[in-house]
Amino acid sequence: MTGFPTAPDKQALEQGQTLSPRFDAAGLIAAVATHAETGEVLMLAWMNAEALQRTIDTGEAHYFSRSRNELWHKGATSEQVQKVVELRVDCDQDAVWMKVRPQGDGGACHTGQRSCFYRVVENGRLVKRP
Repeated sequence: MTGFPTAPDKQALEQGQTLSPRFDAAGLIAAVATHAETGEVLMLAWMNAEALQRTIDTGEAHYFSRSRNELWHKGATSEQVQKVVELRVDCDQDAVWMKVRPQGDGGACHTGQRSCFYRVVENGRLVKRP
């Protein structure tokens, strides 16, 4: 049981007012975080039902770590807490988009970078870019 209701039909899912996230077979949903002021894509992570509910309840981003198989409060150890300004779901409710205000040093990536998307592909190679 996810704690979230299941949409009774496609119309309710896509046009209704009830949050009915569609988690995948592993119980996860993709979550994109962008900077609330700049629009910069900060990270892509995963949420399970508990992470999504805690995010809603606390106003701070919570994720599910697939590699550690555990709930993760963003910034609990790094001080890079993400204050949620707005939370959206896509049309069929299988992805989440959060506009966040990063706290601490303003970074989002565990590597110390501002964004997890700090490299570009150029001629088949990865090149670090701000």
